[in-house]
Amino acid sequence: MSVHIVAFGNERGGFSEDDQQRSLIWTYLGRSALVSETDSSLLLNSANYVRNPAFTEYQACVFGNVRLVVHDCPLWDIFESDWYTSRNLIGEADIIVIKYSVNDKSSFQEVKDIYAPLIKKTLNHCSVPVIISAVGARQNEVPCTCPLCISDRGSCVTASEGIQLAKELGATYLELHSLNDFYIGKYFGGVLEYYMIQSLNQKSSEKMKKRKKSHKCNGVKPPQLDQPEKMPILKGEASHYDSDLHNLLFCCQCVDVIFYSEDLKEVAEAHRIVLCSISHVFMLLFNVKSPADIQDSSIIRTAQTLFTANQEALFPILNHGSSCNSPVRVIVKDSFFCSCLSDILHFIYSGAFQWELLEEHIKKKLKDPENVELVLERVKCILKIPGKINSSRNCRSYLSKRPLQLCNSSLRLFFNTTVLADVMFKIQGATVPAHRAVLVARCEVMAAMFNGNYIESNSFLVPVYGISKDTFLSFLEYLYTDSCCPGSILQAMSLLICAEMYQVSRLQHICELYIITQLQSMPSRELASTSLSVVSLLRKAKFHNSDCLSNWLLHFIASNYLIFSQKPEFEDLSVEERNFVEMHRWPSSMYLKQLAEYRNYIHSRKCHCLVM
Repeated sequence: MSVHIVAFGNERGGFSEDDQQRSLIWTYLGRSALVSETDSSLLLNSANYVRNPAFTEYQACVFGNVRLVVHDCPLWDIFESDWYTSRNLIGEADIIVIKYSVNDKSSFQEVKDIYAPLIKKTLNHCSVPVIISAVGARQNEVPCTCPLCISDRGSCVTASEGIQLAKELGATYLELHSLNDFYIGKYFGGVLEYYMIQSLNQKSSEKMKKRKKSHKCNGVKPPQLDQPEKMPILKGEASHYDSDLHNLLFCCQCVDVIFYSEDLKEVAEAHRIVLCSISHVFMLLFNVKSPADIQDSSIIRTAQTLFTANQEALFPILNHGSSCNSPVRVIVKDSFFCSCLSDILHFIYSGAFQWELLEEHIKKKLKDPENVELVLERVKCILKIPGKINSSRNCRSYLSKRPLQLCNSSLRLFFNTTVLADVMFKIQGATVPAHRAVLVARCEVMAAMFNGNYIESNSFLVPVYGISKDTFLSFLEYLYTDSCCPGSILQAMSLLICAEMYQVSRLQHICELYIITQLQSMPSRELASTSLSVVSLLRKAKFHNSDCLSNWLLHFIASNYLIFSQKPEFEDLSVEERNFVEMHRWPSSMYLKQLAEYRNYIHSRKCHCLVM
């Protein structure tokens, strides 16, 4: 065991190595009966202390085998120059001694105003005894020890000031008029040794308490529960909605609009559903809306002056036995606009947000700035929202804030409506209208079905089997809007099966992430009581080639082994799946065995369980 004493302050008003033997700590260690003669001789010969720029360290043996370590810090500057060291010294101290000379009033004032509050703050209510030692005789002919005497208050530190400082720190106050045997050995030494004994008793008591506590349950240590394995990470698939519609312009499938120049030369092919989703001008041109619905003279004027549609093809009679209808023929009256029409269509099909790129392409084709400005104004009128003022700045700002949203937000208006519909799906006795151009652009299976040698390519009414109407509507909604929101895990699984049937991989990933998110958010109590069969989800995920989801579900069952092992569906796992779950289960069987042994030991010894 050891006792650590830290002493602060200069009790002689000025510190030098020549006066080293007259310091309070040095004198006490040299004269104390506790220190053996050998240690005392070593100390006096300056051979058993370690020098440091901030403090002097003494070491000796007291009470036979107790190691005494004393750090004497005569300079208070240690709190400013090396706060880390001073804080560590106070933190490790068993006893703190504050020394000052009664004839150095300025030094005492610094201790009282600056350093004593720092020591008090560092102790932070720790029960470390503090001794304040006022050293020296006041410079009067007859030293006065009366606390009320003020005869030497101007230049000396009075006893009342020292007592007040001791009260603030909760310390013991001592006045040492000289460093003789009485004041050092009996007075200061007696108080210091009393606190040394108190410190040793406290340490011995704490050591015994720790020993008894460790002996209570030292036979078996509680088992350590490892963390469960990390769940597989499912990566989502980026949207390719814009590229799907843009590719539709290149593939020329399901074309129902052909643009001609005024000399009846074919200029470009397009799709009414895409054009109408972007522009009210095209809605008016193809009679999706009437002038009374739009009520914007600039849009009506643009449609009348810029285009002329073949009236015979505006309202084709849909033949239920065939979907092959003549496309609408549209004549472009403006020659400059007609020459830039392919670039304008690329701009529209890409989402109508690359305005700067469109400007660049038009400037390359039309050298005259006036013609460029005229065509750009035409495009702004096509994209104009009824009732709003249109300008180049407003158009650019509007399009930059809504990239890729013009099509998918506007196509929603044509979802599950007969407007411009060219195909009907018959499902569960009901019919669902749709548009071939959207289906072909967004789904490769639909593209092959409507453009290959299949009966559906020439049929207006297409039957759908094996899927509910609600699931198929959710599937179509994703194709039109690039988003979906299942109402439950079972609905998400049904939509995943539909997406797998039509090979729409991104929708499969969205459904997988939805199922995983919902299962992860379930509390253990809800997971144990739910009627939802996770094993059934696993079966469906495997059957429909959802490898990522099936792998995640196996890990999920293994990570919640104690819950799923109690469910009847657990028996439906295959041998291979059961082996996987047993291998990756959490908590492991070894941990449960060790926990049972530990509990039995605790109950047999009637000890307090460290785990609980």
